[in-house]
Parts: sequence; structure tokens; C-alpha cells
Amino acid sequence: MPDRTGKAKSKRIGFIKDNPQENRVTEQKHVALVTGAGRNIGRAIVLELAARGYDVIVNGRADQAAVDAVAEEARAFGVKAEAVLADVGNPTAVKKMAAAVLGVFDKVDVLVNNAAIRPESPFLEMTDEDWHRVIATDLHSAFYTARAFLPKMVEQGWGRIINLTGMNAMHGYSGRAHVSVAKHGLWGLTKALAKEFGPEGVTVNAVSPGPIRTGHRDAAMTRHIESQLSKIPLGRLGEPEDIARLCGLLASDDGGFISGQMIAANGAAQT
Repeated sequence: MPDRTGKAKSKRIGFIKDNPQENRVTEQKHVALVTGAGRNIGRAIVLELAARGYDVIVNGRADQAAVDAVAEEARAFGVKAEAVLADVGNPTAVKKMAAAVLGVFDKVDVLVNNAAIRPESPFLEMTDEDWHRVIATDLHSAFYTARAFLPKMVEQGWGRIINLTGMNAMHGYSGRAHVSVAKHGLWGLTKALAKEFGPEGVTVNAVSPGPIRTGHRDAAMTRHIESQLSKIPLGRLGEPEDIARLCGLLASDDGGFISGQMIAANGAAQT
């Protein structure tokens, strides 16, 4: 329903109407879902894809105000944008999210798995809960979301999956063994899916951001990122938009021959 400005207002997915035909979006265009998109790199990716004309779904785990705000920013580009809360490390939550999303849009054909947590925990102090919470969010989530949305990509013969790995997929880090394990696993999943679904027209890539200037809730992570500045030959920290533009390329037809790769954007901090 248009508002007083004449712009189409988008519904929050948590409040979908009962009649699926009233919810369904009929335009044939690309639809992107970005997990962990309420702030920082995820937000920048949503806005980059919206600027390219993609309809977008903004996922977050708990902060409804944050994902609503990003969706509103995306609508300024003239695209449809929905905000949906779901813990993507929970398979039941992902199934519910997928059902809700596919009740509004016909498909998700660009999937960006950005959701991640990176808590610091010395290995001998790490609990089972600490370990499994990171593995679920940083690795299992990509399995759950890819399984949910790949069928439509295969059906139409076109799709893009982009997994955010970070430098934890290339190195082991003291105090973050669980994160390194999850991100190495995500890199393995990227390569396997690229091989399996390449014949179906689906590309699958990983993006490995270097030190990026973001607002981390984890003060230790913020200090770690800032300490890397002297190691970056380009002489600056990366910005979320640096990563978003790379994801925009990989999500486009121009990136259609890039698959099964992990592309680092780190200012030559690692070569």
C-alpha cells in the first residue's frame, strides 16, 4: 500500500498477512538476504545490493530496531526491503524465516552469510556451550540458510552465495580456537558447494575481510583491529563499504565466472 509520498510501504515479515497471495511479490528481479545485517559490514552489504537494484531482506538475531532502520535505508533506493529477526544458528528458526521470506518473495537468489560472533576465550577455559554457540552461528548457519534457499536458485539456473570468512579462515588465533575452526569449515563448505552447484548456474565464494573499522561490542576485538593498522601497507583500516563493494561484484552477472574462491580484502596485510 503506498504511503502519502506515493512510495510503496514494505511489511515487516513478522506480521505477514494470512493470505499468501496478498503477500507475494511478483516482479522478476534478484532478491538478496543478508544475515547479521543490522550494523557494520552486513548493513553496508544490504545498502550496496539495494543500490544495485536488488530487493533485500535484512536479518538480525535480536535487535528489531536495527534491522528495521537498515531496511528503511534500503528502501530509499526504490527497492523492496523486509526486516526479519531469526537466530540463523538455530535450524528451526531458519526454516521459519525461509517460509516467511518465501511467502513474500518468490525466491532468494543472492544469499550473503555474514552473521558471526567472535568471542575471546582461552582454550582451557572454554565451555561446551562457548564452543557450540560459535560453531552454530559461524558455520552451521551457512548450512541451514544454503539448504533453505538453494532449491530456488537451482530451479531458475542462477544464484549467488557469499560467505564472510575473515582472516580466521586463513590463520589460527590464540584465544579464538572456536572461531578459527568455524571459519575454516565455512571455507570448506564454500568450495564444496561451488563444485556441486556450479553446473546449476550457482556461484559460491568466500570473502575474507582484513581489519575493518566497525563498531564492535567486543572491546577486545576493537583493540585487536586497531592494533593492526601498522601492519597494513595501504596505511588505513578497511571500511565496511570496501567489503560491500566486493560482495556487490560477486552478486552480479559481472562476477559470474568467479566461484569457489576466497577473496581477501585486507590492504595487503596478508598476501
